[in-house]
Amino acid sequence: MPSRTTSRRSLLATALAVPTAAVGVPLLTASSAAAAPTGVQVVVDWTAIALAAGVSAGADTPAQARVVSIAGTEFLQLRGVLTCNFTNDSQLGTLPATIRPPKTTRGVCPRNNHLGVNATRVEADTAGRVMVYGPQTSDPVTWIQLDNFSSVLR
Repeated sequence: MPSRTTSRRSLLATALAVPTAAVGVPLLTASSAAAAPTGVQVVVDWTAIALAAGVSAGADTPAQARVVSIAGTEFLQLRGVLTCNFTNDSQLGTLPATIRPPKTTRGVCPRNNHLGVNATRVEADTAGRVMVYGPQTSDPVTWIQLDNFSSVLR
């Protein structure tokens, strides 16, 4: 007798159906709160990050930051591919004056793969400094891609 397998599609359909069955129709027909914003709203559009000495960006991948609001929660987003030579925790650049996080916010960004390490921690603080944490003399960071950085501001 052949063994039965469950497809990923059927598992996903089941996972999505269970919450609906558990809560019933009232959730499906309920209206959203009038005060809750919906969708994505751009609070501060893409603006250049002032890069620190020794850090550069390609013309087609400049270092930029923006703030978006998704359903009332603001996120700091970064983009760009930067070339550097960090061998210790270093400042990558400074956010524009229009973007100052109310608290330190952090994310993980792809970097050059060295000895199996291919990500580094990036933080933006209340002074607008964008810092990179994790590089070491034995594990230098030579490039960082900021495109997937998205972190809650407020």
